[in-house]
Amino acid sequence: MNKTDLSALKFNQLTVVSVTALALLLPAPWLAGLLGAAMLIGALWPAFSPMRAAYRSVGLRLGLKPEVVDESPEAHHFAQGVGGVFLLASALTGLAGLGALSTVLGIVVILLALLNLSARICVGCLMYFQWRMISYRLAQGRR
Repeated sequence: MNKTDLSALKFNQLTVVSVTALALLLPAPWLAGLLGAAMLIGALWPAFSPMRAAYRSVGLRLGLKPEVVDESPEAHHFAQGVGGVFLLASALTGLAGLGALSTVLGIVVILLALLNLSARICVGCLMYFQWRMISYRLAQGRR
């Protein structure tokens, strides 16, 4: 089984909340787009994750100690990808002049990240597990 650093996940969630809030308050949709792209890179190619690099250079210097657990990171990568897609959609709608929709998409990302931070409920992870279960059932039905 792979390892997951829970401190890195918390750092990422705090980064998502603060940068997304900043992007909405300024308003600076390009900032949401930049964060969304960084999240998608991390979801698709974890070794090249800008978020991981930020955690290593900033988070560890701030005194965050790694909290590594035996848990596959796949669900978290999926959740990060979903968040990245929402932030890219927020950026694109903001740049297209659809400020209300852009704000709603950004707020959804903030609320889901806060839910994960406060209650350890990862909605993107739940989506991932549901997708895996549906895929498994569909594969069983083809036999």
